[in-house]
Amino acid sequence: AAAGLRAAAACGFAAGLPFDIPPVGEDEDTAPGPLVLPLGRRGAPRAFVDLHNDVSAADIALAAREGYGAAEHLKRYTTLGMGTDQGKTGNIAGLALLAAATGGDVAASVPTTFRPPYVPVSYGLLAGSERGRLADPVRETPMHGWHDAAGAMFEDVGQWKRPRCYPRRGEDMAAAVRRECLAARDGAALLDASTLGKIEIAGPDAAHFLDRLYINRLQHLAVGSCRYGVMCRDDGMVFDDGVVARLAPDRFLITTTTGNAGAVLDWCEEWLQTEWPGLEVFCTSVTEEWANASLVGPRSREILSALAPDLALAPAAFRFMQWLEAEVAGIPARIFRVSFSGELSYEINVPADYGLALWERLIAAGAPYGITPYGTEAMHVMRAEKGYMMVGHETDGSVTPLDLGLAALVARDKDFLGRRSLARPDALRPDRKQLVGLLTEDPDEVIPEGAPLVGELGGTPPVPTIGHVTSSYYGPRLGRSFALALLAGGRSRHGAPVWAALPDHIVAARICPPLFYDSDGSLRDG
Repeated sequence: AAAGLRAAAACGFAAGLPFDIPPVGEDEDTAPGPLVLPLGRRGAPRAFVDLHNDVSAADIALAAREGYGAAEHLKRYTTLGMGTDQGKTGNIAGLALLAAATGGDVAASVPTTFRPPYVPVSYGLLAGSERGRLADPVRETPMHGWHDAAGAMFEDVGQWKRPRCYPRRGEDMAAAVRRECLAARDGAALLDASTLGKIEIAGPDAAHFLDRLYINRLQHLAVGSCRYGVMCRDDGMVFDDGVVARLAPDRFLITTTTGNAGAVLDWCEEWLQTEWPGLEVFCTSVTEEWANASLVGPRSREILSALAPDLALAPAAFRFMQWLEAEVAGIPARIFRVSFSGELSYEINVPADYGLALWERLIAAGAPYGITPYGTEAMHVMRAEKGYMMVGHETDGSVTPLDLGLAALVARDKDFLGRRSLARPDALRPDRKQLVGLLTEDPDEVIPEGAPLVGELGGTPPVPTIGHVTSSYYGPRLGRSFALALLAGGRSRHGAPVWAALPDHIVAARICPPLFYDSDGSLRDG
């Protein structure tokens, strides 16, 4: 260590040499008395004061000569204190130099504003990814304990733990998903959908604001009604989707995908604060305030009637895409007649503290009907059978609503984010990738998701691909495998063959519309 110290020598300003600055009004080249260091002279060595932005003593002297004698003016002229440390390392030294140059008293100087972080960042925080389970918060729904006790197999969706399926003794995941799907199709099933993003949009301009965010019109949505909506980025690509419910003339509840809840809220706030500050709108995340138990299946009306006997549930009285407030098993609830399964469905929202109690009472009331809890895997199978797209599966940042077959949703008589981009020639190309369905030649073979698709066999490698598989499952009610895919000019290819080029073999399939179950919606509408 001693040898190491002897091998290093400090020199120049590192050695603490004194320096002086000529007072303002005196030319440094003609000022009386020799300067220890000719700061500011061309060719003179630099004495750095703020190491973050390379502000030197000469820069401070120049600022003083130019008339920037206040601390805040000095900061903006030289960028002193604008670095990562926000002036905590060089501010006092810089103010002392400024006081010397202007003939002021450094004790009377006021440092510039320190902004966060106020204290140094810890090495533990920088380690981040090495903090194990603390690296990313785990979020659980109010019904999580029940799911765990029921043997649920969990998956991570965003930061949430969601049941993927509920395997019984001797069942693998495929068998459990098959049983759960058939229960929802033939009897009754229950899904914990509490993780869906929920944002209240309130204020006199709430309807006008939503009309700017969504591709379809929402301004004239009636109180008590719901509408499916799609958001685009300003480049016309699908950003998120969900259900919009009008709670009051000046208040809406919008749902988002689980993983996009925070991003949608940020998106709303960004446009309100930076582009449309004149709109009187308030956005509030209420995701954690409401638990959602989705009661699904042809026997779901009977189960709900047992828990809410005074509620009119006839199809004419409570129609698809309506919502109402009522008590369910004595718990105040909002009930939404929406469906992501293609079956008769009631999404029952209650304050989060009542979520477990609602779930247990639904399970008990549904026992005579064979009610079955189901997870996200069965949910995906059933939504894909209906051709319902899933953000993140059928979208990848390069897909427009037109590509997904949602042209009928696009309002022609209003402006919204992404509208001009949807009119670009590139967005209207007939050979863009479009959503289609696939039926494999072998009904038992499930094509892997992401598999590349080719329109012909043979030819000189590499054979160009025309698309890829976005979602692929075995449909228990269909009795066969099926898939959704994005294919170049896909809607013009219905009935044509296509092949999935896998590493070890080729899977033959036929292109069809992306709708495999309940094509007229009669089961969904009840």
